[in-house]
Amino acid sequence: MRHRFLKPVLLAATAALALSACATATPYGPAGYGSRFGYSEQRVDADRYRVSFAGNSVTSREQVEMALLLRAAEVTLESGGDWFSTVERVTDRDVRYQSTYDPWYGGMYGPYWGPSWRYSRAGYWSPWGSPWGYGGGYGGDLREIDRFEATAEIMIGRGAKPAGDGNAFDAREVVQNLGPRLPRPAPAS
Repeated sequence: MRHRFLKPVLLAATAALALSACATATPYGPAGYGSRFGYSEQRVDADRYRVSFAGNSVTSREQVEMALLLRAAEVTLESGGDWFSTVERVTDRDVRYQSTYDPWYGGMYGPYWGPSWRYSRAGYWSPWGSPWGYGGGYGGDLREIDRFEATAEIMIGRGAKPAGDGNAFDAREVVQNLGPRLPRPAPAS
């Protein structure tokens, strides 16, 4: 009898451990080496670059957009520029839905009805699951997962930043103001 309950407990513990390992925002660093998350850039012509930053599902839109501006500022300084102007800037939102299994659902109450105490889409708490998705559904939840990616085409300038251009940024100021606000990768041990 005890073995019947051990498997769901082990599955839940394994899932919780796996989720906790992934539950950190994308650190500010280059994409690649097995990860599609992080920044990348491509030179378009002498003073024009396409810069992007892709975040994982726990990286907020604000963090993704700050990381994009920070990378644009770094590219500007690395290219010998003083300021950059965003010619085109877009933030895409990728939405997907994930269904999760509840290992405590069912059991001695059968495959469809059982205590689950979930907030339903109908707007009430229910102690009983339902095969139609109210109060716990088929023993799982449906959750929305958002992921943001920001891309900008930038033009690099030298000298004083043009006054009155809302799309122009002083590269040194951006690095100074945004650099400390973004999480960095953990140092390799």
